Amino acid sequence: MPLVTDIADAVVAELNSPPPGTFAQAFTAARHYRPQFDLAELKTLRVSVVPRKVEITSLMRSANQNDVSVDVAVQKKVSPDDTAELDALMALVEQIADYFRLRRLTAVPTALWTKTENVPVYSPEHLEQKQVFTSVLTFTFRVVR
Repeated sequence: MPLVTDIADAVVAELNSPPPGTFAQAFTAARHYRPQFDLAELKTLRVSVVPRKVEITSLMRSANQNDVSVDVAVQKKVSPDDTAELDALMALVEQIADYFRLRRLTAVPTALWTKTENVPVYSPEHLEQKQVFTSVLTFTFRVVR
């Protein structure tokens, strides 16, 4: 399987088997190529992992550095005025970001976390137009091979 999907699957596995108490809300992560859900499906918290990009640079004559990025989307239909619910979802996004910081992936132990991005921290358009909280974390893992 391609390295980017191996890493995406490893991220799914890590999200689905954290130590007890790691995340304040229960969810089951899944890998997707097109994480599109209708509003009825988003009544349940959705965590989607999507392969994003691979950057390969020469490291030495016999090895390359592969910086592999995957997106982790947290989505749920909400009341846009329910600050407590939105705060809880923002806290979950932060917990997921913290969980991967400085982590090696169990299923791909050669993959080392190097960076997390969360820009923007949520989608105001989704919240206003669809009443859906959407936040996307981009994790980058480095593999030398």
